[in-house]
Amino acid sequence: MVKISVDLGERSYEVVVGEGVRTQLASLIALRAPRAERVAIVTSSSLRAQPWFDFEVGLATSILELPDGEQAKRPEHYVALVEALAERSLSRHDVVVGVGGGAITDVAGFAAATYLRGVPVIHVATTVAGQVDAAIGGKTGVNLRTGKNLLGAFHQPLGVLCDLATLHTLPERERRAGMGEVVKCALLEAQSSAWLARSSFESQMELAIALKARLVASDEREGSSRALLNYGHTLAHALEREAMVRSDVSLRHGEAVAIGLAFAARLARAVGRLDDRGVAEHDAALNIFQLPTRVPSVFDSSALLEAMSHDKKAHHDLTFVLAGAEGFSVVSGLAPDVVRTALDQFRGES
Repeated sequence: MVKISVDLGERSYEVVVGEGVRTQLASLIALRAPRAERVAIVTSSSLRAQPWFDFEVGLATSILELPDGEQAKRPEHYVALVEALAERSLSRHDVVVGVGGGAITDVAGFAAATYLRGVPVIHVATTVAGQVDAAIGGKTGVNLRTGKNLLGAFHQPLGVLCDLATLHTLPERERRAGMGEVVKCALLEAQSSAWLARSSFESQMELAIALKARLVASDEREGSSRALLNYGHTLAHALEREAMVRSDVSLRHGEAVAIGLAFAARLARAVGRLDDRGVAEHDAALNIFQLPTRVPSVFDSSALLEAMSHDKKAHHDLTFVLAGAEGFSVVSGLAPDVVRTALDQFRGES
């Protein structure tokens, strides 16, 4: 078991990583929310059916279900969840617990942030991407038709439990997709594809979680360094936005991030920030986990460009996190024709 601290002064908390750590939920509530009388566990029906879903916290407990995946982040499900909290008379001393992947913890966190103007939340992250990214750092939200995570708030949890045992029941595609976020963190930490190939899964997870904790502690509201965690996400969010309105394509978040990383490397090369070796290193890191590195043919480049212009990092222009000789930085004001040319060339690769 490993404990990684997110240092935010009086609002600091720990991310606990290891096999079986979900059993610490009751003690975590007792420690961090000693006046709590009620707990609302937010999850999905498929997760509730898992053999590890065995939470006993010693308090009056309601289990509230959301749909699986990105469907959970539709605004109407958020509203229904907040209504359910009110119907169960949760007070500001009580606790919301998000049990699931990033979509579940995003909605549970947003409900906790806004119900009664803020109630405590704890996350039990059950996917790779959820454990290394979504559950840590207090970013919560739901999707709008215009794009992902456009309605949200910052609301730090009391603690995060990353139970590696819950990953054993993930479908292979889901587990592999989550490694897109791990590869992102390894690239940001200047770890080579060779390190990814030889290091243990536990070491990879700890590296990613420690990076997230460090950047959140230094830049909680994503004003500077924390924005680097959006590496690969400009195209990724555009792909996910387009996938939400299509029935002919299925795309996991980590898969979209992987494609976004591959494209960001090529865009960095196009603007003179990265050489061929750097691009090849990105591809090698993604290939270790058999992650996708090409945009599915069903997507339209013009629609993707339009979606990227609505990314939450953007300031009325096209904004990307890009690699460079001196590390990574947020690059704004990229000309649409430069991005379009790089995207078309990327899509034309065999």
